[in-house]
Amino acid sequence: MQTILIVDDTPENLLLLSELLQPHYRVRAANSGSRALQVAASTPRPDLILLDVMMPEMDGYMVLERLKAEPWTAGIPVIFVTALDRGSDEEHGLTLGAVDYISKPIKPAVVLARVKTQLDLKLARDWLQDRNAVLEAEVARRLEENLLIQDISIRALAHLAEIRDPETGNHLRRTQGYMRALTSRLLEHPRFAGFLSEQNVQALIKSAPLHDIGKVGIPDHILLKPGKLTPQEWEIMKTHSRLGRDAIEQAEQDAEKPVEFLRIAKDIAHYHHEKWDGSGYPEGLAGDAIPVPARLMALADVFDALIARRVYKAPLPFERAVNIIRQGRASHFDPDIVDAFLDCLDEFEAIAARYADSEADVLAKFERLPSAPVADA
Repeated sequence: MQTILIVDDTPENLLLLSELLQPHYRVRAANSGSRALQVAASTPRPDLILLDVMMPEMDGYMVLERLKAEPWTAGIPVIFVTALDRGSDEEHGLTLGAVDYISKPIKPAVVLARVKTQLDLKLARDWLQDRNAVLEAEVARRLEENLLIQDISIRALAHLAEIRDPETGNHLRRTQGYMRALTSRLLEHPRFAGFLSEQNVQALIKSAPLHDIGKVGIPDHILLKPGKLTPQEWEIMKTHSRLGRDAIEQAEQDAEKPVEFLRIAKDIAHYHHEKWDGSGYPEGLAGDAIPVPARLMALADVFDALIARRVYKAPLPFERAVNIIRQGRASHFDPDIVDAFLDCLDEFEAIAARYADSEADVLAKFERLPSAPVADA
C-alpha cells in the first residue's frame, strides 16, 4: 500500500484528509513543518506529501525547500494544499518543485483524482529509475568484461613476441609500470597536458606491451643470434618496428570503428626507437615530431634493457642505469621526459624490484629458445 504524508497545523484538516484517503492508502500525519521533515525521512518513506502552506514557524515553502535539499526526500512529490488563491502563490510553489496545487476548501473527488495521478506518475518514474539502474549495471558489467577480454588479448599478442625473444614477461609488466609513473608526473606539464587525458593515459598503458610485437616477423637466425649482428642483419632487425605498425594497422582496419588504444599502440610500435636528436629509426624523426607515446616508451624500454638480467649479461646497477638515461637527455630522449623520470626514481626502483627477473627464470626461458639470444637491439 502506498503511503501519503499529510502536513497541516489544523487538526480538523488533518482529520478530513485522513478520512478521505485512508480507505485507499496508508496515511501518516504531521502538524508542523519540523515534524513533517522527521516523518518524511523515516520508514515507511512517503510516496506523496500533501503539504499546507500557511503554518507557524516553518511554512510549506520552507518545508519543501528542506525536502528538496536532502537526497533521501528530494524525490518525494509534493502537492500544496492551501487557501491561498493568488496565481503568484501557485507559481511560487511550482517553481520550488511542487507537482500540483489544491485549493481549500478541498473537493474530495479532486483530491483523490490528483493524488492518484501523482502516485501513478511516481510509480512510472520509480520503474524507469529501477530499469535504468539495471541497464546501467548490465552495461557496466559488459564493459568490464570487454575490457578484461581486451587486456587478455593484448597480453596474448605481446607474448607471441616474447615466445621468440629472450626477454621475459616481466619486461612487459615493468615497462607498463614505468609508463604509468611517467604519465602521472607529466599530467600537468604544459607540453603534455593536452595529450595526457585520462582516456589517453589508460590507452597508453594498455598499449605498452605491444611495443615489440613486430619481432614476431624477424627470422630466428637474426633474432636469436648470439653476438653482434652484421650490418645487413641489423637492417633486418630494425624492420620489427614497421612490422609491428603494419600488424596493428591491419587490426585497426578490421575494427568496425576507431579504437584509440590501437592508434596509440601503432605509434609506440613504430616509433619507440626514434631519438630526440633524429638519429633513431625507422624514420629518423626528431623532437616533437616523434609521437608522445613513442617518446615515453623509448625511455621506459631503454631503462629496462639496462637494468634487466639476461643470460648474456648481468643487470646494470640502478644508479648506473639512471646516469645513462640522464646522459641521454636531449639527445636520445625528450628532455622533459627525462626530468619526469628523475622525479620518480623511487617508483621506477620499486617497479624494477617488484617485477625483477630471477636468474632461474632467465635460464629457464633461455633453455626453451632454439639458440642463444641476440645482443640488445
